[in-house]
Amino acid sequence: GNDKVAQIITFGTMAARAAVRDVGRALGIPYAQVDTIAKMIPWEPNITIAKALKMESRLKDLMKSDADVKKLIETASSLEGLARHASTHAAGIVLSRKPLNDYVPLQKTAEGEICTQYAMAELEELGLLKMDFLGLRTLTVISDALKIIKHTRGEQVDINKIPLDDKKVYKMLSEGSCAGVFQLESEGMRDLVKRLIPENIEDITALLALYRPGPLGSGMIEDFINRKKGIVKIKYPHPRLESILKETYGVIVYQEQVMKIASELAGFTLGQADILRKAMGKKQKGVMEKQRELFIKGAQKNNIQKNIAAEISDLIAYFAGYGFNKSHSVSYAFISYQTAYLKTHYTVEYMASLLTSIMGNNDKVALYIKECRNMSIEILPPDINQSLVNFTVVGGKAIRFGLAAVKNVGEKAIKSIIDERKKNSYFASFLDFCQRVDLRVVNKRVIESLIKCGAFDSIGVRRAQLLAVLDVTLKSGQEYQKSKGNGQTSIFDLFEKNIFDENNRNYQDKLPDILEFSKNELLAMEKEMLGLYISYHPLNDHKEKINKIVTSTSIELANFSDRSKVVLAGVINNFKRKNTKNGSLMAFVTLEDLEGTVEIIVFPKVYEKCGEIIKKDEIIITAGYLDVAEGKTKVIAEKITLLEKYKENKMPTPKTKEKNHNIAEELHLEINTEENESNLLGKLKDLFYSYPGKSQVVFHFKDKGKTII
Repeated sequence: GNDKVAQIITFGTMAARAAVRDVGRALGIPYAQVDTIAKMIPWEPNITIAKALKMESRLKDLMKSDADVKKLIETASSLEGLARHASTHAAGIVLSRKPLNDYVPLQKTAEGEICTQYAMAELEELGLLKMDFLGLRTLTVISDALKIIKHTRGEQVDINKIPLDDKKVYKMLSEGSCAGVFQLESEGMRDLVKRLIPENIEDITALLALYRPGPLGSGMIEDFINRKKGIVKIKYPHPRLESILKETYGVIVYQEQVMKIASELAGFTLGQADILRKAMGKKQKGVMEKQRELFIKGAQKNNIQKNIAAEISDLIAYFAGYGFNKSHSVSYAFISYQTAYLKTHYTVEYMASLLTSIMGNNDKVALYIKECRNMSIEILPPDINQSLVNFTVVGGKAIRFGLAAVKNVGEKAIKSIIDERKKNSYFASFLDFCQRVDLRVVNKRVIESLIKCGAFDSIGVRRAQLLAVLDVTLKSGQEYQKSKGNGQTSIFDLFEKNIFDENNRNYQDKLPDILEFSKNELLAMEKEMLGLYISYHPLNDHKEKINKIVTSTSIELANFSDRSKVVLAGVINNFKRKNTKNGSLMAFVTLEDLEGTVEIIVFPKVYEKCGEIIKKDEIIITAGYLDVAEGKTKVIAEKITLLEKYKENKMPTPKTKEKNHNIAEELHLEINTEENESNLLGKLKDLFYSYPGKSQVVFHFKDKGKTII
């Protein structure tokens, strides 16, 4: 019953950087100064201010030289680790035989759900049963895709019986075409997939387990890939390890492998092995040390020499922080493969389902629309005679926007339109539409939105004409419905229009002979109603020129480090002006390019020079530097110019063109891995990201006489 089940509370605590930022805001220290101090704290797990002061000498020096900074750091240190807010565990549910309030205090969340006041660790100590129930949007995407496939192709696909060795699927993944593939679509993961070249479900499982901060930072992934490709020879400290570690090329990747090693080599029971697994996961050094002694003793009983047992134990300890739960990784890998399979063999149906699942996220919709176009799938705007609620497959080769994607068009209005169309065929004209739909729910605002997004374009009339006659046609439709409700018959009721007549479909519409809106006005309407450009993007007209100016797109910013200099081009999607404490104006601008959006922060000094050009739908060039904080990337503007003005004033002179012509298309660097310092690659990465350009950089790694490109 409801009284025996509850969600679990979690407490968000003040981490080192967050504490510095919060205290800095409270003390009124300028944002830029606080940001600089916060970024001196190394970005690593479980970092504290005390650790940061030992690791970062600049932070210690600032404390000594600046009293305000000293106060900031000391205050932040005293607040660090305190609970900042309470929220609900993402998947945890606690269960009991008796009513839960017999054991733990309960409370209501903001959403009205029942939640414990004790966190997960305390509940485990009480002996209550805790289970994780994880809901995945992707499962709905797969289910919806299968329904679309059945509807469009008449095929009943059993997703649990698809072949797991489909070469076309692995080829697609190895090419990095992973957009829309569960867990494999991030930029970093795509790069890893291309390097690894997965050939089976086990490779995907390992990928998901390895793509985490620990393995990424330890060189474990490179070791795994090199072993898989035969660059590094696979060695086992003991022959009995081969059967356990063969699938991961001799690398300990999973916690289950550690349990099996402990069981088979040291004679651990499954219960003892599970203690070792938990100690690994929670990094309990004391328990790990005790387990090491037991492991060595147990291994010696199984005729394994003490030094080899100690070596294996050290190997386990090394991977302790990185070992991942295999059962979790396998279940995710199957979902990854299923989505990749659907994308490979039922591309249009899968992409329609995927677009429906993220309909409210314009950045994601734009990303997947771009992917559709890369795969030669046509994206069509909403249409009153074809669109359903969600994205729809049209003719097997195109995807039509659903009516639910149109701003101001609600569920009841969509139902009225679709039900009437199913009952009495297509809408022959604008007046026909206004006479047949329920105007109580399909009101003026709804119809205006449908006109603006192009949903009436298929009836062969201009949007300007429809908006001009909207009021009078709507009134005519209301009068028609009123008279019909009173039992009166109009002359039009004498003629049945069950056939969609291509020649006479507009015979009822009396439309003024006026010009259509300009291309830019039509695009602005489309953007207003759908949240993104569908038929055309304003930047397409300037694509070639923009490519010569910019150093990055919005989506590529994730590859750059903090404070990297960048030049971006885009349309001003939105902006917000704000008064600073001293009364100066600044602005927060949402800039949209062909890849996505990024926030531009325009501080007062820059705003003074360019404030008048910050207007919605303007195409601008922004030069500035990146502000990367807590995983979010923003651009601090140093200069903003209209694209037109930039082209006039900043186009390269003949001399500059000649100079640029001589820049090499490729830069080849030879690096001796045995002689060079360990952090050389990190330094090179920072250098290249700080000075981006158009030349490709190719690394040649020399290792023991071999050269690897």
